[in-house]
Amino acid sequence: MKLAIMQPYFFPYLGYFQLIHAVDKFVIFDDVNYINKGWINRNRILVNQQPCYFIMPLKQASQNKLICDIDLDSSNWRDKLLKTIANTYRKSPFFADVFPVIEKIILFKTENVADFLANQLLELSKFIGIKTEFVLTSRVYENQSLSGQERIIDICKREKTDVYLNAIGGQTLYDSKTFSDAEIELQFIEMKPLPYPQKSTEFVPYLSIIDVLMNVGVEGIKEHLNAF
Repeated sequence: MKLAIMQPYFFPYLGYFQLIHAVDKFVIFDDVNYINKGWINRNRILVNQQPCYFIMPLKQASQNKLICDIDLDSSNWRDKLLKTIANTYRKSPFFADVFPVIEKIILFKTENVADFLANQLLELSKFIGIKTEFVLTSRVYENQSLSGQERIIDICKREKTDVYLNAIGGQTLYDSKTFSDAEIELQFIEMKPLPYPQKSTEFVPYLSIIDVLMNVGVEGIKEHLNAF
């Protein structure tokens, strides 16, 4: 079985979904510390032909708190974000198909950031046609006493994993011999951005999945899922 383990990100870029698509089970790593200015509560879309951050505001977020222990801000950020997305992509070719899904995700009723992000990943994967199984670390493994690579290998063993996949950025985090000794093959995937039509003079890769879906749609995204 192929397994991947990643922190949950907010409307992540295409490479994140390539990783989900490439494995049998995807573990949402939600009981680790929140990272300031990471991708847990922000991402980028094109606004006026320029990459622009959009943010999900959090309540008293801190790098001393676990992701699963943080709540969403109670302001009306959801309505504001939906208006921004609608204004930005209203004339995009697949707006009518994609926006209702984005709207349903953003209006999902929860105050907990981990629940929100997990639901978002499930809904987007289902919409795209990815069949991968999901599990949250905070609800299953109870191995928070372990850290780093040791904890990853423990999860892999419990899931009877043959191959552990990670994004290319994780190469410095893991030792292939340690995985080999545990009878687990360590692999990395690197996204190869395929240009697609954008409202920009030059193609901007690594934007939120929102930008990809609005411009290529569900059928068009299938060739991008294997471009790694």
